[in-house]
Amino acid sequence: MAMADELFYMREALLEARRAADEDEVPVGAVLVKDGAILARAHNRVVQSGDPTAHAEMLAIREGAKKLGAWRLDGCALYVTLEPCAMCAGAAVAARLTRLVFGAHERTTGCCGSVLDLTDAMFLHTVACCGGLMEEECAAPLASYFAKKR
Repeated sequence: MAMADELFYMREALLEARRAADEDEVPVGAVLVKDGAILARAHNRVVQSGDPTAHAEMLAIREGAKKLGAWRLDGCALYVTLEPCAMCAGAAVAARLTRLVFGAHERTTGCCGSVLDLTDAMFLHTVACCGGLMEEECAAPLASYFAKKR
C-alpha cells in the first residue's frame, strides 16, 4: 500500500480519537479498511457505554463484520492510533485481519510487540503488524488526556 494511503487512514483514525477525547473517553480511534475503502470507523466508548470491551478496535471490527455479513475479515486492514491491548490484538487474530497498523506504542499493555506480540504468536492465524506510523501525532492526544486526568 502506498504511504499516502497509509497516512490518510491513520489521519482518519486520529479524527476518531479526537471524537473520543470530545466525549471524555481515552482518545483512541480506529478505521477498518478493505479494498481501499473505509469499511468501519470507531473510537473508544468504554465510559459512555459502561462496556469494558468498547475499545475502538473492537467496535470497528464488530461493525466491519456486520457490514460484510461475515466474521472473517480477510483482506482487511485495521488502522489504530494506539498499539492494541491483549483483548484487541486477540480480536484482530480471531477476525483473521490481514494487517494491523498502529501509531503510538503502548509500553505497558501493548500486545503487538511492546509487551507481547499476540499478532504473531504462532496461532492458527497471524496478522501482519506495523507500528509507529505518525507516532508523535497519535501519542499527543493521549498525553494531553492523561495530563488533564492527573
